Amino acid sequence: MPDENLNKRKIGKKWEEYVVEYLKNNGYIVLHTNYRTRFSEIDIIAQDNEALVFIEVKYRSKGYSGSPLEAVTKSKIFRIRNASLYYMQAQGINPEKTNIRYDVIGILGDKLTHIKGAF
Repeated sequence: MPDENLNKRKIGKKWEEYVVEYLKNNGYIVLHTNYRTRFSEIDIIAQDNEALVFIEVKYRSKGYSGSPLEAVTKSKIFRIRNASLYYMQAQGINPEKTNIRYDVIGILGDKLTHIKGAF
């Protein structure tokens, strides 16, 4: 079983690297990957023009367990928002004066879906 979890981590890392390249190719400036706080982890933090973007990446090899986009639950959204506030405080960014966006990128098989402003 540990080998399976390690394999899932390797697969997840591979797809996150793919998404980083996708974002760069689409004009984003990637600031951080796998940013961890005591609240949660933010997969990717990037700059898209004037917006500071917090990006959640979800991958599913097949649709048996549902869409990867469906895996972003209310509790996950709550943790990501808390982690983003922590990040901004640590970086000295005023959230009231910053254009903030939360995106979700779902990958099903090899099909990437990018939802800007997902929550």
